[in-house]
Amino acid sequence: MRTTARLLTGIAMALATTGLAAHGAHAGDFGELEVYPSPATPGTEITVNTTACGKDGHGVGDARSLGAGEFKLWPGTHKEVAVGRFTVPEDTRPGTYGIEVRCKNGKEATGDLEVRHREPSGHVRTGVGGSVGPDTTQIAAGAAVLTAAAVGGTLLLRRRASGAQRG
Repeated sequence: MRTTARLLTGIAMALATTGLAAHGAHAGDFGELEVYPSPATPGTEITVNTTACGKDGHGVGDARSLGAGEFKLWPGTHKEVAVGRFTVPEDTRPGTYGIEVRCKNGKEATGDLEVRHREPSGHVRTGVGGSVGPDTTQIAAGAAVLTAAAVGGTLLLRRRASGAQRG
């Protein structure tokens, strides 16, 4: 029984090693695609770059996963870096999207773009005050209430103090 288990373990290890070696050889055709900025919001212009395209630096990018379509890659300002740009469509939902590039030299590169919701902007209408601007009527009413409280407090303290002296 132990011999069978050892034999099966050996076969499994050999298959796993062969699978890893085959994957490693294939991985040489794929490069890393840098995606900036990520995370991004709808409407943001995205820049991608890779060294997978080599000196020629030409290729076609695919951002159809998020509805942006294809885009071109051109040689960048840095040696052997290809650069492309596309805009995240306004109706893109939050999530992680795969971006791919196929270079003229036959190599490919992949990267991910994370899309998030926009941060709220403008005035928030909650029904409780606001930051729209000062309302002079409300400011005057508040100042009057504070003044009345201060005068009332002062009179009360004087009355108590004068009552304490009589007794």
